[in-house]
Amino acid sequence: MKSGIYYNKHYLSEIKLYLERLRNSIEEKNINCIIVNCFTDLDGLDVLFVLGGDGTILNVAAECAKRGVKILGINYGHLGFLTEYESEKVGEAIGLVCGNFITQKRTMLEVECKGKTYLALNDLVIQRSTGGNDFTNTVELRAEIDGATVDNYQSDGIIVSTPTGSTAYSLSAGGSILTPDINAFIMTPICAHSLHSRPVVYNDNSTLKIFPLNVRMPLNIILDGKIVDTIDESVTVNVKKSQNFAEFIVCRENDFFNKLLIKLNIWSK
Repeated sequence: MKSGIYYNKHYLSEIKLYLERLRNSIEEKNINCIIVNCFTDLDGLDVLFVLGGDGTILNVAAECAKRGVKILGINYGHLGFLTEYESEKVGEAIGLVCGNFITQKRTMLEVECKGKTYLALNDLVIQRSTGGNDFTNTVELRAEIDGATVDNYQSDGIIVSTPTGSTAYSLSAGGSILTPDINAFIMTPICAHSLHSRPVVYNDNSTLKIFPLNVRMPLNIILDGKIVDTIDESVTVNVKKSQNFAEFIVCRENDFFNKLLIKLNIWSK
C-alpha cells in the first residue's frame, strides 16, 4: 500500500512535529508514506491521510477523486465534519487503514462554463460581487432542470449542493440536510427577494442549467469556497453529477446523525 499525508500549510510551524510522528507511525506499519506537497504527488497513491479541517479536505478532494485515492481525514482544524478522527486518535486512524476498512463514496458536482469543467465535493455558488467597484445588488438567475424552468430567482445568488455540502453553506442559507446516501442535489437561493422561492431538492441524474439575466456586473463562480471564474449574461452554467466520486475511509460504527449533532452543536445537554 502506498500512502501520503496532505496537510494545511498554514499550520506548518505548529504541526511539524505531529506531521513527522504521523509519518513515522505509518511507516512502522510497513506502509510507504510520502508528504504531499503538490497534486502530482498524489499519482500512484492508494490512501491519503488529510491533516486539517474540512477546508483542507475540500482543497484536495477533486484531485483524489480523479485518481481514485481514498481519503482518511484527521481533524487538525475547527469543525472537522468531513474528518473521521480527532488529532489525538491518530493511532486508531492508522490501525483502521491497516485493517479491513470500509469506504463511503460521496457524489460530486461537475460544473461546466466558458468551456472549462470543474469538480466540487461540497457546492457550486453563483453569487453577486461584493467587493470594490464591482459591487452589485441582487442578481437574477433562471434555473432549468432537464429543460423545464424551475424559477427566476431575484436574490444574492444560488447554491447548488451535494449531500455532503448540504450541511455547509446551503444549510446556513435555509436548505435541507441530505444524508450522504441520497441520490439528489439541492438548489438553494441566497436571500431571495420573494415569498415563494424556496430550496429545491432534485434527482442527481438530472441536468441543471443556470442562466444569468440582466447582469450589470460579473458574477462570481465559487466552487468549494474558492472563486474560479466570473460570468456575465452570455454564459450558461451547466451542472450535473460527476462520474468521479470522493471515497472516504470510515469507521464501521460511523453514525452520520451522531456526528451531525456533535459537530453542529445542536445536541441539547
